[in-house]
Amino acid sequence: MTIAIVILMLLGYLLICIEHITRVNKATVAMFLGVVGWILFICVGPYYVQHLHAADFNEFLGNTPYSIRAVNEYISGHLFVRHLVQLCSIVVYLLAAASIVQLLLDNECFAFIGQWCRARSTKRVVWGLVFFSFLLSANMDNLTATVVMLMVLRQLVINPRQRMILGCIVMIATNCGGCITVIGDVSSLLIWTREAVTPTNFFTALILPSLVATVVPAYLISRMLPEDIDLKRSAVIYRGDNSFLPVWQRLMMLIVGLCGLWFVPTFHRLTMLPPFLGALCVLGVLWVVNEIVNRRRILSEQPVNVSQGNDLQYDVMQMTMFFVGVCLCVDVLVEIGAMRHLADWCDQYIHNIYLMSLVLGGVSAFMDNIALVMTGISIYPVQEMLPQMSDYAHSFTQNGQYWHLIALSGCVGGCLLPIGSVAGHVLMKRESVSILWYARHITMKVLLGWLLSLGTYFLVDSFLR
Repeated sequence: MTIAIVILMLLGYLLICIEHITRVNKATVAMFLGVVGWILFICVGPYYVQHLHAADFNEFLGNTPYSIRAVNEYISGHLFVRHLVQLCSIVVYLLAAASIVQLLLDNECFAFIGQWCRARSTKRVVWGLVFFSFLLSANMDNLTATVVMLMVLRQLVINPRQRMILGCIVMIATNCGGCITVIGDVSSLLIWTREAVTPTNFFTALILPSLVATVVPAYLISRMLPEDIDLKRSAVIYRGDNSFLPVWQRLMMLIVGLCGLWFVPTFHRLTMLPPFLGALCVLGVLWVVNEIVNRRRILSEQPVNVSQGNDLQYDVMQMTMFFVGVCLCVDVLVEIGAMRHLADWCDQYIHNIYLMSLVLGGVSAFMDNIALVMTGISIYPVQEMLPQMSDYAHSFTQNGQYWHLIALSGCVGGCLLPIGSVAGHVLMKRESVSILWYARHITMKVLLGWLLSLGTYFLVDSFLR
């Protein structure tokens, strides 16, 4: 049955890879596989419980006689619930973070970006978009940052080809920016909640490599653009027009929202409560502030509707359901012992964390990087620090190089092709970017930036840390 479950998961991963060909939503595939995997696991539960969880199961039984019902209760009440608790805490965090961003969108907080990037000079537009994409992604998740920045880009640039090229730069910057903080990407969040890294160490280890992986391809791609960008005319605000919110209100809401998200790791460190409680706390504060500053508009008989988040809500929900499905799949593979065998194989035949990260990043170009990074996280447990530990074994301790490298290679490797990340799928849908066009014009530039970022990480880790 182990082989059957593994083959089923591999076929599902293949369907996820070719979503652009089959047109079958990868979230649907992941959810279906996760459910079927756990059904198969519980059907042959006695075998896995007796071979992999014998001591824990005997303690669970106590003086109760052995029965199939007892096995099923143990699986559902202990094994499955253990994974479900962690899964639900991350899902609630993602929903709270998406609600925070929705409030910021409703208050036109991101209108500043379009105003600051408005210039005919290509250099100013490119580096303005890079800066804000990188910054927003470090504070939000990279999918949300990509959706917001593509909204800004569509309001800013009129030429479709120029928008495609700039959209590629935005996608790369958001993916790279998302891997420098523990709240900037779903995979980084999962690494943090499993206590494999601490927020400060994670940031200091990856900030320079991520900047290299962003700046190098952004510069090379910008050379494909003309000296002047074809911009849309800016909207004219007429006297008496109350559809535009005051600058002070937008700025205040933006500061409260972003600073609140930055506070989440501190909240977790101070209280040791799950991060989603910190996100819910920030959401509550932001909602109160929103009710106060928009009270007149809310009570008006004809309130102004400034919501721009329908597309964002759909994309976040799709990503969340995909994340849930992949988590269920990976957890099944953990419980049947497949991940342990994979770890033994990597230790024996690869035994190099840089080579592992190269393989993971290369596969991420064709398969969604969330699934790959989550698989990479689940292969090895976080090991305790022991005296006279080898450098290789030390890589899997808390704040070890393995966790940094799979986060970096997963995010940057997912930019090699647009099908490698959820941000890339959004780019393909919004700006009609084809895989062949992207591979011909963008892939090699991203590859160069990725290899240079790995070299930067090696130098920083070897000589500066």
